[in-house]
Amino acid sequence: MKDGTPYDKALARLLREKGRSETIERSNKAASATRERPEAWHPEGDFQMRPNPPTRRPYGTGTLHVKAGNWYGRWHLGGKRINRKLGPVRKPGTRDGLTRAQAEKELRRRQESEKVAVAPTRLTMEQAGNQLLDHLEARGRKRSTLEAYRSTLVIHLVPFFGNKDLEDIRREDVERLLAQLRRDGLAPKSILNFLGFLNGVFEFAIRRGQLRDNPVRHVDRPQKQPGSEVRFLALEELEALLRACPDDLLGPVERVLYLAAATTGMRQGELIALRWRDVDWTARRIRVRRNYVRGEFGTPKSKRSNRAVPLIDRLAGELDRLSKTTAWNGDDDLVFGHPGTGKPLDRSKVLKRFKTAMKRAKLGHRLGEGGITFHSLRHTFGTKMAAQGVPMRTLQELMGHRDFATTLVYADYSPNAHEAEWAERAFESTKPREAAGLGPPRQGKGELNSGHTVVPAHVRSSGRSVLSALTLPRARPRDAGRGDSRSR
Repeated sequence: MKDGTPYDKALARLLREKGRSETIERSNKAASATRERPEAWHPEGDFQMRPNPPTRRPYGTGTLHVKAGNWYGRWHLGGKRINRKLGPVRKPGTRDGLTRAQAEKELRRRQESEKVAVAPTRLTMEQAGNQLLDHLEARGRKRSTLEAYRSTLVIHLVPFFGNKDLEDIRREDVERLLAQLRRDGLAPKSILNFLGFLNGVFEFAIRRGQLRDNPVRHVDRPQKQPGSEVRFLALEELEALLRACPDDLLGPVERVLYLAAATTGMRQGELIALRWRDVDWTARRIRVRRNYVRGEFGTPKSKRSNRAVPLIDRLAGELDRLSKTTAWNGDDDLVFGHPGTGKPLDRSKVLKRFKTAMKRAKLGHRLGEGGITFHSLRHTFGTKMAAQGVPMRTLQELMGHRDFATTLVYADYSPNAHEAEWAERAFESTKPREAAGLGPPRQGKGELNSGHTVVPAHVRSSGRSVLSALTLPRARPRDAGRGDSRSR
């Protein structure tokens, strides 16, 4: 036969399979040897470490990398970038050089030694505070925020610390400042604001290499007190306030201003900055886009403060009449501008005239410390909307609150139709028996003995278990009820 006998064919096939298995085995050995080589292996036999990318480490702890066969550490200190050679990389099979763990340890040691070697700059609280304010101003921080920080620096921090160097201020000094602020009667929220600015002063000096430590880090923050009672006007009091507005030059403007504050929940600065273009008569909405604080127009208080609020018919009618009687009714004119000049109203005069109107409305007893203020008109909107059942998340958007916890102060005014019903059911069977001197009712079949579950009467009479009464009904099977007359 041309192709040989069957024996010859079988022998040739076995030889071919053996050759393939040997080739595969040689390939596997070569691949295993390649994996066991160093990362930068050269055929000539020389061992050299190629530069590796920096290893990702936790933020602020620096980076560790290899370059030209040596370990290098890189980190930032005092606003400067520091790069230090730590030692040679240990070669496999030798004891010379550093392993990765040893390089990590050496990096931490170098960081501590470099930190101690930094010489602090002699800097007073006034100098450090002003350089932080200059930095924030260059970054575009709001003018109102800068003025608040500057007031904190001039009124509280500089008089307390005097000409003492920042490096000499200790944790005990900061704690004495907090105690002094509490004795002066400042609220915990105000103290936290001052402490936050003081922390920023120290942190900024550290970033610039002028300081080694921040004592504010080691001070316990004062605890916030529970929110005080929300002060707002009843509808009858609001009507009395509107009637008490005088008929002078500013009276008609103030009357609409008070109504807008109570029915939209807008802040005073947002109302003063409101333009006619922001009133959408068709959509019955007012769009909040600007704010007026400390004599300057700017963006609202927070990102959530850019919002749209509802425009009720009564306010829409009042605004329409105001636009027809004022000379400042262009798109870019202020809605509540001064009738004579069109300029923004003076905040202090607005507050003073508000108190006068409250007294004319015979509501002067509600003024004073902890009493009604112009901001209470905003609380009037929040409480009335919550009482109408507006969801808290929706109310947060309408109020422009950045934090949902701020909106929750109105949660107590939100109705719940089931709470009173649940309470009535819980005690409806107890009241008549106690009045008759029969004592509490006996527990029926199927009721739990823990006293925490109230089983409706129709469940007890039907013989259903408590578990089945509290479980949502399941979908009925396709063949349910077949051959069972009790289910019909």
